[in-house]
Amino acid sequence: MEDFIIEQRAGGKEPMPALGQAETGEGMFPYLYFPLLEETGIVKHCFTTRMGGVSQGYFESLNLSFARGDDREAVKENFRRVSLALGTDYEDFVFTDQTHTANVKRVGRDDAGKGLTRERDYSDIDGLITDEPGLVLSAFYADCVPLYFVDRRQRAIGLSHSGWRGTVRRMGRETLLAMEREFRTDPKDVLCAVGPSICQSCYEVSEDVAAEFQREFPGHESELLQEKENGKYQLDLWRANEIVLLEAGIKPKHLAVTNLCTCCNHKLLFSHRASHGRRGNLGAFLCLE
Repeated sequence: MEDFIIEQRAGGKEPMPALGQAETGEGMFPYLYFPLLEETGIVKHCFTTRMGGVSQGYFESLNLSFARGDDREAVKENFRRVSLALGTDYEDFVFTDQTHTANVKRVGRDDAGKGLTRERDYSDIDGLITDEPGLVLSAFYADCVPLYFVDRRQRAIGLSHSGWRGTVRRMGRETLLAMEREFRTDPKDVLCAVGPSICQSCYEVSEDVAAEFQREFPGHESELLQEKENGKYQLDLWRANEIVLLEAGIKPKHLAVTNLCTCCNHKLLFSHRASHGRRGNLGAFLCLE
């Protein structure tokens, strides 16, 4: 683990999330986790690195995508190692079907395995929620923003994928609204985390994308966007999602925001932008004990 060096964009603060490791029987398995969520005592969770798996080439080594051309058996073995690190069953993962929507689906025990051991019977789902223990909510990333939700009072959880389209559509708010409908969740009881993703310094967007954020986040333009001489903008997805969650009712003390950039750390975390699309997928996982 000595060679796991993280480049940060947060002025010397400790990495957020923190780095942990688990023994899987195949050696030590590094992963990232949020102490804020860990301390609840009611969930298992992690955000993977690209270390600890068996994939080869530019998928090296813990690729969690079946759809990018990697060997299918290697990806299955990678998931087996994730399940061992989490202390969950391989058959209990349930996947999103990410198409950059703000759609959220409630899943239950009958959905276990969908995406991994059997076909999904749903599509266009970027967020998952449940109140059933043992079900491993699973979403996938290579620069987009993972959002974790833990409702301690109602013992319910959510996990969402929020790229720029999901962020401008306020995916964090939509996930909380779905949890309120299904589980009577009150945002003031929810702990949230904004996971590793691309930082503002690395994320250049076009003028039309910037205009969408200017319309959706009036009064926050200077926080979210830095205009460049080439007519492009640098966009801060971390701050945008923080604003979404706070305005949706999350208490500041209940929110952990990453300072780890996937693009800055592309040797340790898959990044679509850094690799020009030649990459695997990272995974975010969340499970009620």
